[in-house]
Amino acid sequence: MKRAIPNYLRMLPGDAKPRFKSANLEGKIRRASEVLKKCELCERKCGVNRNKEEPGFCKVGKELLVTSIFDHWGEEPFLVPSFTIFFWSCTFSCQFCQNWSISQRFEIPRKMKEKELAKVIDNCNCKNVNFVGGEPTPYLPFVLKTLKYVKKDIPVVWNSNFYMSKKSMNLLKGVVEVYLSDFKYGNDRCAERLSKVSNYFEVVSRNHLLAKKDSELVIRHLVLPSHVKCCTKPILDFIAKNFKDRVIVNVMQQYRPEYKAGEYPDISRSLTIEEFEEAVSYAEKLGLNFIR
Repeated sequence: MKRAIPNYLRMLPGDAKPRFKSANLEGKIRRASEVLKKCELCERKCGVNRNKEEPGFCKVGKELLVTSIFDHWGEEPFLVPSFTIFFWSCTFSCQFCQNWSISQRFEIPRKMKEKELAKVIDNCNCKNVNFVGGEPTPYLPFVLKTLKYVKKDIPVVWNSNFYMSKKSMNLLKGVVEVYLSDFKYGNDRCAERLSKVSNYFEVVSRNHLLAKKDSELVIRHLVLPSHVKCCTKPILDFIAKNFKDRVIVNVMQQYRPEYKAGEYPDISRSLTIEEFEEAVSYAEKLGLNFIR
């Protein structure tokens, strides 16, 4: 098992500017604003006019809505401390979501302006700024505008379910230092049943390929009880086939039956030690660069 870290972390301070500093943010902001008129930021492609507060699946309109901001020490060791910005809402409806009060819109968010958020980022003392949620994709136009105002040289982590549209992937290109993905399912059937999302594997696998072409990629996979064969192994097979050991994979053990998981017998329990060890053994067999 290798212990590689993203290349950007090997740089000494002052070695290089973060990528967004040289990106054409003005052009990206204009294009992102156009997308909001008929929203296609995620692959649900609701087509609503968010400037007129028409509600799509995620219920995000024309305002930047944040639930919490803090120095996070619970991310991967090579990323901490990570300045995490948790956005309100999500493009999924995961029946076992462990941040369900944020993703499923039970919490009341704080409204912020991009300049205000940029000042908060400038005052942080972390290795990176980590855009997460919920899900950051509905907020991509606001993130780009925020970065325009950020003065600090700080790398960007895009922490996402990876259900972004191709338009969003193009907007992210050249901006992100590390894509931190949440690769959940190895097939569409499980994705539809447990996250209420269609065409999952095609979209998410496509975006992983695009992300790796653009920047560093760290893939998280939360091992679900009863889903090692149908989800964990196909995901690890995909990683082995397309990336070998050139990405970091975090095989995660911390599943707990949250939110509506009790309504689904297969995920209504904790993960067993045997299930997790089967997942780890398979990652070892494939020669993946993984942590656990």
